[in-house]
Amino acid sequence: MSEDKRGLTMLGTSEMSIPSSPEQATLEKFENIRAGRGYLIRLSCPEFSSLCPVTGQPDSACILIRYIPNKFCVETKSLKYYMASYRNTKMFNEEVVNTILDDLVSLLDPKEIYISGEFGARGGIQLTCEAAYPEIESL
Repeated sequence: MSEDKRGLTMLGTSEMSIPSSPEQATLEKFENIRAGRGYLIRLSCPEFSSLCPVTGQPDSACILIRYIPNKFCVETKSLKYYMASYRNTKMFNEEVVNTILDDLVSLLDPKEIYISGEFGARGGIQLTCEAAYPEIESL
């Protein structure tokens, strides 16, 4: 492929397998060509799943990522595989949201980022967890 892929290794590759955990996933970034402009990127992952660390039962969620990029933007194919890597990962819902936030802050150093996880009801209770960087006193 002769196109400029800007150092991205996953884009344009069809022979990919889902990583077995978020630690094994590769998140990729590319240069923000509008770094001088403040604009919002919104990504929605409506089919997210992970496992309850106590019961091993699946938890489903809609994960929303909203960020104002600084020098870099996340490459969405790598994000798709990263998010899919949670499907066999045992983790509390709150930890899921905060881990995604930590990983994206580490990768992108965004001006601002907000992660929301709206998890399916379990036992008649629906949980939504929100986390932001820089930290906001009251979301």
